[in-house]
Amino acid sequence: MVVTAPEPARARPSPSGGSGGTGPTTGGMSVERPLWRALAGYRVLTLCYAVGLFALSAPDLGRPWIGVGYLLVLAGWTVATLPRVGSASRCTPGFLAADMTVAVSGILLTLLADPERAVNPTLPSIWVAGSVLAFAIRGGWRWAAAASALVGVANLIENGGFSRSTVHNVLLVSVAAVAIGYVVEVARASERTLARALRIEAAGRERERLARDIHDGVLQVLAMVRRRGDELGGEAAELGRLAGEQEVALRALITGAPPLDPVADPGPGPGRSGVVPGGDPDPGARADLRALLAARARDRVTFAGPAGAVLLPVAAAREVDAAVAAALDNVERHAVGPDGTPARAWVLLEDEGETVLVTVRDEGPGIPPGRLEAAAREGRLGVSHSIRGRLRELGGEARWESVPGEGTEVEMTVPRGTDA
Repeated sequence: MVVTAPEPARARPSPSGGSGGTGPTTGGMSVERPLWRALAGYRVLTLCYAVGLFALSAPDLGRPWIGVGYLLVLAGWTVATLPRVGSASRCTPGFLAADMTVAVSGILLTLLADPERAVNPTLPSIWVAGSVLAFAIRGGWRWAAAASALVGVANLIENGGFSRSTVHNVLLVSVAAVAIGYVVEVARASERTLARALRIEAAGRERERLARDIHDGVLQVLAMVRRRGDELGGEAAELGRLAGEQEVALRALITGAPPLDPVADPGPGPGRSGVVPGGDPDPGARADLRALLAARARDRVTFAGPAGAVLLPVAAAREVDAAVAAALDNVERHAVGPDGTPARAWVLLEDEGETVLVTVRDEGPGIPPGRLEAAAREGRLGVSHSIRGRLRELGGEARWESVPGEGTEVEMTVPRGTDA
């Protein structure tokens, strides 16, 4: 028998990659999307501002027809490219270069439209900041710094040198763009970290679920084959030895623990799965936990519970029943008297309104201090996964009380409204 663990789902790589990509998203959302929407709105508003400013200053321009022609081109370009500034995947480096060309051309054309420099604002005015911000959102702070430098040089050429207002405007755009670019890079890194954490958590949950299922089925069958092989001897003993090796390898695979000695580890009891048959239930369906636990009663197991039904979501009831089955399995395997017979066990179900309490008590020799922790380190899954893990996923808890020579008591508490 060869058992392999399922490979966790891999994240789909970003179409752009690197710092200039869209970055990973969580749940189909990205922190960049609001920035792209804001940038599209900014370009439209600043276009309107540039047109209004030009209308007020047109009488003072030497060649206003140059400004009219440029603003018509700018308006058409802004409207036509609105879909391109909706996401990083559509805002390609080629588009950014063309957009920056439109912005810088408008700054330089101001020299022709206003040769006497009678009007201070350039033809595109603050619209050019949108081009710089597109670089920042798309490529981070380094791209923003390069685009800001290019716009700054164009403004200095148009102004004919340094001036207080020009330097102030250039620095303002540069600082804002670099800051936004840095924030975007930090956001992308945070998204990647969150996506990795979610993948690890999902893989851990799936691993724990598979560990419980394997413990309740495959490991028990392998342990039964090993024990029966040892009892029968001959060729069956060899088959039992191979089953024991597979059991040890499987335990190490699903827990990450060092392989155990198959002779020293007796493994779970035969055929006591505890898994209630059935497929995925209706989320609103309920099951009677009392009926499930009552079916666990046998010669040396006594059940006591309320007279009426104790209803839980079907999946939650199944998990509690499986946890009780794992506890009874531990009693049968470990609480054995000198004559080889298992100790008596009692299962008590109590409906406490908002919670349900299940107690499994035995009259065995008890659990030595530190034994549960040692069993978890050695890869034995009965307590850590089949009981405690199940209760934890249901929002409940499991507590052990054991006195050497006086038996063990396991209390399992589950919230009433919990669904698995």
